[in-house]
Amino acid sequence: MAKPYKRILALDFETAWDSKEYTLSKMTTEEYIRDKRFKAWGAAYKFLDTDDAPVWVERRNLQAFFDGVDWSTTALLAQNTAFDGAILHWQYGHLPCFMFDTLSMARAVRGVDAGNSLKALAEAFGFPPKGTDVMSSDGILDELPSHIAAKLASYCVHDVELCVGVFERLVENYPSKELRLIDMTLRMFIDPKLVLDQDTLKEALEEERVRREGLLSRLTVTEDDLASNDKFAQVLRLMGVEPPMKKKKPTPVTPNPEGMTYAFAKTDALFQALLNSDNEDIATLCEARLAVKSTLMRTRAQRFLDISMRGTLPVPLNYYGAHTGRWAAGRGSQVNLQNLKRGSALRRAIMAPEGMTIVVCDLSQIEPRVLAWLADYEALLDIFASGKDAYAAFGAEMFDIPGMTKESHPDLRQAAKGALLGAGYGLGWLSFASQLLTGFLGAPPMRYDKAFAKQLGVSKELMLEFMSYAPNMERALSIPRLCNDDEIVVHCIAAKQIIDKYRKAAEPVKQFWELCDSAIIHALKGGKAFEHKCLIFDKERIILPSTLALQYPQLTGEADDKGRMQWAYGKNKKLYGGKLAENTVQAVARCVMTDGMLRIQKRYPCVLTVHDEAVVLVPENEAEEAEAWVLEQMIKEPAYMPGIPLAAETGVAQRYGNAK
Repeated sequence: MAKPYKRILALDFETAWDSKEYTLSKMTTEEYIRDKRFKAWGAAYKFLDTDDAPVWVERRNLQAFFDGVDWSTTALLAQNTAFDGAILHWQYGHLPCFMFDTLSMARAVRGVDAGNSLKALAEAFGFPPKGTDVMSSDGILDELPSHIAAKLASYCVHDVELCVGVFERLVENYPSKELRLIDMTLRMFIDPKLVLDQDTLKEALEEERVRREGLLSRLTVTEDDLASNDKFAQVLRLMGVEPPMKKKKPTPVTPNPEGMTYAFAKTDALFQALLNSDNEDIATLCEARLAVKSTLMRTRAQRFLDISMRGTLPVPLNYYGAHTGRWAAGRGSQVNLQNLKRGSALRRAIMAPEGMTIVVCDLSQIEPRVLAWLADYEALLDIFASGKDAYAAFGAEMFDIPGMTKESHPDLRQAAKGALLGAGYGLGWLSFASQLLTGFLGAPPMRYDKAFAKQLGVSKELMLEFMSYAPNMERALSIPRLCNDDEIVVHCIAAKQIIDKYRKAAEPVKQFWELCDSAIIHALKGGKAFEHKCLIFDKERIILPSTLALQYPQLTGEADDKGRMQWAYGKNKKLYGGKLAENTVQAVARCVMTDGMLRIQKRYPCVLTVHDEAVVLVPENEAEEAEAWVLEQMIKEPAYMPGIPLAAETGVAQRYGNAK
């Protein structure tokens, strides 16, 4: 990476706080820094190209100091740069030319579950322990007594020393591409570009209020009736429905609970069945229950509205927030932009600033494409390369129906889509059948009936074979549901038929699972490293094209009562061939995605990313050209994956929700 900076300045702020109300444990970073009570008592800094010790700058001298730094050639380093960088930019008006973040780097190097606070990192690298004098300033919001100021200064100087030490350990051999990704992620938050439409957010709040009150009025029930489990159960009984029940879940306090509890959660299959009931009154009642119990829509719309009163929308994302390297919503941000419902008012409320427009580019079926490439599944790669409807084309092969289309066999195409997107990692029929009842991969809940089973080619012989095997029947009947025993058995037989047909059609994928099983034994556990395409399987890790690694620390195996090895790593996380295949596919797909985003970032700012989607700001007068160029960057074949056919969908609009 050609360095976009000449110097690196390590920085740490000490700010006013009050553990009772004005604190990051009760507020988001955005709320805290933009609050009228915000005050920086001072900051410590160190230039990394000198041997000078860190220097404390007191409050009254901060602005003059920052004004004297040439930020066009100076990079910023902090342990939590989203915090310190936001203060520097929002409060003091300076944006560094590049930004480093030891917290982000530590997640990638040590793992997301390792504990990567400055205190933990200091201990891990053998540095002096982090101090505790910050607690002495709790509740002081006006003037800082001199003796406490002295303590804070010493504490802050020590934190900078620790941060620099940690950085020097982490940065050695750290991939330059990944450093650029950290910088890009930080800019989404520290230098926010997206604006929020207050009128749209107010309309969303009003629509939610009207819908909520209308449901309650129609059903002649109160919010208390729906919010209370017991009262809601009684309302159901009055309407002729027996409330669904489920076994109580273990808790740390009660690890082996006895008895049953109401199955009223949105994710409960029985509640989903009621929510999608043919009885409109029952469905409406359950919808009202969710509206009362879940304040997500109202809370998020109100939170967005509050942010809009303070300024533009900072995007809180954790770089390397997941085991596979994917981004995750910033912890404690209370604004998860990763799960905004398509078509929602919240998406429409997110807008480009004046003179700009939004280009959205979403990689198509990236995980099945990567899996097919890793598994040498040539038939599926050919389908993707053809540019045809991948789900219909795969369904034609899977169900042996030449020329199958979305129009000719919509149900079978949907089944093929579910298999292609979900069955590539060893999904069994029982899990598939259970997930279908609650909505597989975000689709509406579905129960397969006899007519659909017949379409799948389920014969009487197959049904008898399934039903004559006692474990099959035991598993099928264990699934929570509202349908009767005969209906759940038919549903499970159909689900099993789909999984069986997928595995028969996708033999190369099965072989890749076997390769992953072998890799667990011989490489991850045994230490016999080997390469497979763009991956290197090694002792407790898999080195990725980025040169970062998937990590499997403390990997252990134990034979079950049938002699099969059961593997686990870290804090008892299970590992098997299908799971390892899923991890590698998602991690490689992330490399493909981020490579495209970095190419885009050189010309246009990426201001948001959601799963496999890049959101880019471009000038309005360049929209058409920019859309084509962004698409080209996203689907460019990676040098480490020759022959993989990539595709993406794009959209352009002034509002994010209208772009795609």
